[in-house]
Amino acid sequence: MAEKKAEKWKNKVWFNVYPPKMFGESNIGEIPADDEKNLIGRVIKVNMSWITHKPEHSFVVVGLRVVNVNGEMANTEINYIEQTYSYMHSLVKRHSSVVYTVDRLKDKNNRGFVLKLVAVTAGKITTPKKAGIRTAISQFVNDYASSRNVEEIMADILENKMQDQAMMKLDHIALINKLELKKIEL
Repeated sequence: MAEKKAEKWKNKVWFNVYPPKMFGESNIGEIPADDEKNLIGRVIKVNMSWITHKPEHSFVVVGLRVVNVNGEMANTEINYIEQTYSYMHSLVKRHSSVVYTVDRLKDKNNRGFVLKLVAVTAGKITTPKKAGIRTAISQFVNDYASSRNVEEIMADILENKMQDQAMMKLDHIALINKLELKKIEL
């Protein structure tokens, strides 16, 4: 029985994994497969700091789906980007409120995606203010997404440009300490 497993494993070939073009052309790892067809559609979970080489992305995880294989090169596209649970848990402190939003959006090319954000306030706020924050965030991200494509939106989120603009729109409702991406799913 053990010999059959060993023989099957020996037949596997290691393929180099490359991130989408927006992150550069560097190899981010290797995955085994016995056939190219078995590799397509596989999702690889990678820490974003391995791709961008920026320490501020160490709490961001990206799921990369293999879309095609050229020789021993496996090219990928982004399936999802999310914050780690430990980072999200560290944001919430005593005497603060948390507002979660889930928005199904379409970019300017009519490509659909789901954007989940978390807003953490400086102090406790009432339920109507939470509803106001949720509504304002949803309206802002709808307007923001309709004028950009998904790749531009993801780049702006990773550089905190979108969050900074949204926080300025929310200051009239309540003081927001942090507005973070929870997850973006394509």
